[in-house]
Amino acid sequence: MARGRTTLADVARHAGLSVTAASLVLNRRPGIRISAEAQARVFAAADELGYRPNVAARSLRTQKTATIAFVSDVVATTRFAGDMIRGALDAAREREHVMLIAETQGDPETEQHAVEAMLDRQIDGFVYAAMACRRLSVPPAMSNRPTVLLNGDSADAVASVLPDDEGAGHSVAMELMKHGHRRVAVIGRAEALERDPRRSLAAGPRMRGIRRALAQHGVRLTPGGRAEEWEPEEGYEAMRALLRRRTLTRGIICMNDRLALGAYQALGEAGLKVPEDVSVVSFDDDPIAGWLRPGLTTAVLPHEAMGRLAVEMLLDWDLRPGTRWVPMPLRERASVAPPRD
Repeated sequence: MARGRTTLADVARHAGLSVTAASLVLNRRPGIRISAEAQARVFAAADELGYRPNVAARSLRTQKTATIAFVSDVVATTRFAGDMIRGALDAAREREHVMLIAETQGDPETEQHAVEAMLDRQIDGFVYAAMACRRLSVPPAMSNRPTVLLNGDSADAVASVLPDDEGAGHSVAMELMKHGHRRVAVIGRAEALERDPRRSLAAGPRMRGIRRALAQHGVRLTPGGRAEEWEPEEGYEAMRALLRRRTLTRGIICMNDRLALGAYQALGEAGLKVPEDVSVVSFDDDPIAGWLRPGLTTAVLPHEAMGRLAVEMLLDWDLRPGTRWVPMPLRERASVAPPRD
């Protein structure tokens, strides 16, 4: 039998089942009452005969195209968040779906054109993603298709996927508590970030988690450590300001790894070593965290798992409004030790 001309009836006959049963198996319908052995025969027959489903015919029958859209601001060209796309692609491929990707660079006209172009292609639903974890305004044109927000939420009733930043804040602070630290400062305090969800959905929850962990051990934050943009130069200046205090704060929590890079530089210039003199913990697991010496202990942004979950929710029609939180595991390296005093 020529490869490419095999029909579903051929597969069913080869597997010894009805066409209906073979279709249920190949479409992975949940709850089907067909034995595992019979299902295995269907998949083996399809593989042996080179069967490929007629997607166009299926689309006419089911009113679905097995195509979803991934629309983002700058995720697609950002190395740090590219794992979101990888996870989303893997989940789509496992469900035999195609994913179309569009990047808008934050431009409203480009976004409108991208969304309309996806709708013209009769996509089954949208994953609407952001590079920076923040509150999003969902384009009105998406309202007539299933939509899941990725790395963002909305004031509208939409399903969203976010990293568990509050849990991560608790875990990084507890790492210092576990090693006996009782003088702790945070580098990256910024009122605008902590209070404005349009700028950040990470800062406030991270601080809540940190405060909860410290309160459990009766520890108060050392004042200082302000940094508005979370870049290395601000981490450097904030660490220098903390070093000018009379008493050395030996436990430092940086709100991201770029701030930690600057803090490391300031400590090195002051003749202080990590972690012998000062312990540093952080968030994100940016590639620089593993390159720093010593390696930086940090909470991992689970972008790949988030991308996967967003697509799974979309394809499972798990579109209940509200947020699904993805844990941020702590990656322990060598930047934490008990304080000297």
